[in-house]
Amino acid sequence: MQRLSPEAVAALARTLPAWRFEAQRGGTLSREFLFEDFAQAFGFMAQVALAAERLNHHPEWSNVYNRVSVTLTTHDAQGLTELDLTLARVAERAHAACVR
Repeated sequence: MQRLSPEAVAALARTLPAWRFEAQRGGTLSREFLFEDFAQAFGFMAQVALAAERLNHHPEWSNVYNRVSVTLTTHDAQGLTELDLTLARVAERAHAACVR
């Protein structure tokens, strides 16, 4: 899998505005998701986990009660790839569905 171009990384602020880009480890995307309670947060994690398994691309994440912190990067490419963008979009859709 090929790393994102510098132009694609620069466009992240427009395409995924809630996510934070950091240059560490070749590039990471991070976001914290908030929910009403633990059950809603866990449901979100289950939805994203199923998609991650289909993509064979797994997030770095943690959960504390109603918060889920997610960091995405592609270890094999030593930076961000399209897989990270795909999983970020999945997470955005899952979050929107949970907190209507």
